[in-house]
Amino acid sequence: MISKMRRAWDGPVLVKGILHPEDAVLAQKAGVDGIVLSNHGGRGMDCSVAPIQVLEQVLDRTSGKMPVLLDSGVRRGTHIAKALALGARAVMVGRAPVYGVAAGGKEGALRALSLLKSEFDRTMTQLGCPSVAELSSDLIFRPGRREVEGAGFKWSGAA
Repeated sequence: MISKMRRAWDGPVLVKGILHPEDAVLAQKAGVDGIVLSNHGGRGMDCSVAPIQVLEQVLDRTSGKMPVLLDSGVRRGTHIAKALALGARAVMVGRAPVYGVAAGGKEGALRALSLLKSEFDRTMTQLGCPSVAELSSDLIFRPGRREVEGAGFKWSGAA
């Protein structure tokens, strides 16, 4: 179906709802311009994997040859920084501005987005990253990893 749509439409095509690396490869082979890793906020199946958990696997399988965006579970500026550090091209948010609209209309939505941006900016400062280009997966702590490097020090701890 995606291949048929791709042939019928000359504009950009993004496929949202990818959660498995093989599905990302199939979308890539169908000629899409990018994908959005999303579990649609957990509304369809509350036990589905979080997109951030599969992001690196999807990027590995698609060899970085198409944009991979991340959606679902993004509630804080730190979440945005993590997704970008792990390789997402962009991050999508939905609930924050919707909650803002419910609480305060357009101004509420703008305030919610402003809070996300402030949290993101503060996170970038705390990480010592002046730009998104400075983010990398080396900044992400992974439980079970024995060595943590950064800020001029190296720590080895229990797995």
